[in-house]
Amino acid sequence: MESTGGPYLNTAAVTSPVGIARLLQMTLGCATFSLVAHQGGFSAAYGTFCMFVWTFCFAVTVFIIACEFTHLHSCLSLSWGNFTAAFAMLATLMSVTAAVIYPLYFVQLECYPIGCEVRDFRIAASVFAGLLFFAYAAEVFLTRAKPGQVTSYMATVSGLLKIVQAFVACIIFGALVNDSQYGKYVATQWCVAVYSFCFVVTVVVVAFSVTGKTALLWFPFERSVVIYTFGAVLLYVSAAVIWPVFCFDSKYGSPRRPGLCAKGRCPWDSQLVIAIFTYVNLLLYVVDLAYSQRIRFVSHF
Repeated sequence: MESTGGPYLNTAAVTSPVGIARLLQMTLGCATFSLVAHQGGFSAAYGTFCMFVWTFCFAVTVFIIACEFTHLHSCLSLSWGNFTAAFAMLATLMSVTAAVIYPLYFVQLECYPIGCEVRDFRIAASVFAGLLFFAYAAEVFLTRAKPGQVTSYMATVSGLLKIVQAFVACIIFGALVNDSQYGKYVATQWCVAVYSFCFVVTVVVVAFSVTGKTALLWFPFERSVVIYTFGAVLLYVSAAVIWPVFCFDSKYGSPRRPGLCAKGRCPWDSQLVIAIFTYVNLLLYVVDLAYSQRIRFVSHF
């Protein structure tokens, strides 16, 4: 049987610097959730989130390695370069979050009351979780767009920022549902509408880029994304002004944390988190707008 399409297996998928980074991700991810599942243990929503992050990232990384090694990614209706770049950025953000949350809630220096063996497993899992973050960050660094290089949109600074913007919006939503009392005023409800609208459109932009369907749209996708980013900056400016006023001004809210507010279930704490990450996302959209003037989209790469 004569081969006409070159080698069946792509050895560069595991021998190139990016391939080696992915092998490290797979190994470290497997080691992390195995240590936790075997003896370290986890509980509550925080522990479940960490286990989800490690297992999800492990599964997708194995899928990417398998597809690139066997050339199966050419059979998928995806813009593969956009997909892998977007996932690497998302995995970096998720893994660093888990690497902070797990030791914060589950690691202690004393053996009592969990026992020394469980403590050691949790410390080891935390170390591997930190290394896993660096492995994903290394892939982002290796695959990011270089000056003058033709590459996938999601590998550019603007594309990577889209993932970070959506991730920050998820943090805001988490604080909103944690008894933030955003329904007290129409103004704060407007802020929630801003967060929701920008999150949905950002996800749509990422989805069209990853699926490689931007060329099929009847309107100029590149120009539309820049216009949307400018609009998102204006919307977030309004939220960055309105939210602190209606939450921390003495006329509408409280400038200081109430003394009787329970730790972990205090509306003021949630409002403060939302305010901080509102400014974070505003900065991200401003940087995105600046970088979007210097790039050109590639629908399939």
